[in-house]
Amino acid sequence: MRPPPGLYVVATPIGNAGDITLRALETLRGVDAVACEDTRITGKLLHRYGIAAPLLQYHEHNAARMRPVLLGRVAAGEAIALVSDAGTPLVSDPGYKLVREAREQGLAVTHLPGASAALTGLVLSGLPSDRFLFAGFLPPKTAARRTALEELKPVRASLILFESAQRLADLLADAAAVLGAREAAVSRELTKLFEEVRRGDLAGLAAHYAEAGPPKGEVVVVIGPPAPEEAPAGADLDALLAEALAGMSVRDAAASVAAATGLPRKAVYARALDLGRRTGAGHGPGPQQD
Repeated sequence: MRPPPGLYVVATPIGNAGDITLRALETLRGVDAVACEDTRITGKLLHRYGIAAPLLQYHEHNAARMRPVLLGRVAAGEAIALVSDAGTPLVSDPGYKLVREAREQGLAVTHLPGASAALTGLVLSGLPSDRFLFAGFLPPKTAARRTALEELKPVRASLILFESAQRLADLLADAAAVLGAREAAVSRELTKLFEEVRRGDLAGLAAHYAEAGPPKGEVVVVIGPPAPEEAPAGADLDALLAEALAGMSVRDAAASVAAATGLPRKAVYARALDLGRRTGAGHGPGPQQD
């Protein structure tokens, strides 16, 4: 059955060909064309399920030229699917520009969710998943990579990275040098027969892959968040708040100290209110909440 006109962003398997949804198969059978990175890879997947949709190449090197072509066909009433070689399109690929322009032109866009290497790596890592940041591929050169890691260092969340097998040991060594002794997990061959997840601290993982050599298969690296800083004692917290209250409102001082210490903002605000009342501090610039 032919779907209504629009752009259909369709997730495909990341390794195990069985990890595709019934809705995705139904849509791929009905669209007028499928835009894909590599016609050989997508063609093999479609052939497996008896789908004969026309394939159009859409990748980093021809995206600027192909976007108006694809969106023109959607505007003319066609249904076009967008897939990547593996997993969810737009995650670490240029597909977002196609979706953005489709939205700007008022065209219908929908997503058919499915496999994602980034989320699968996070789930299997056993690291905190309540807060995470996907950083994709970091720069290949050491200096630029360390600069990127420095920018990620203060993020209080698990970090999800993609990396080539050849650069894995170097990435882990740089991460250990910049981020310190954090827990991490390296996943490879996700959803395939030889799926493997290796956990440890960054330095230990770096040493392992430096000795064992590059692993086989696609790699996802998950790095745990920084350890919570030791909460300051009451007197120390009051000293931090007193310093902040000298130039800020109670609200702003509490926000600043909470961010610096990792303590709950409401608790810090209550303490700042009490300190402000006792000392008369907290009348710096900014709106007051006391």
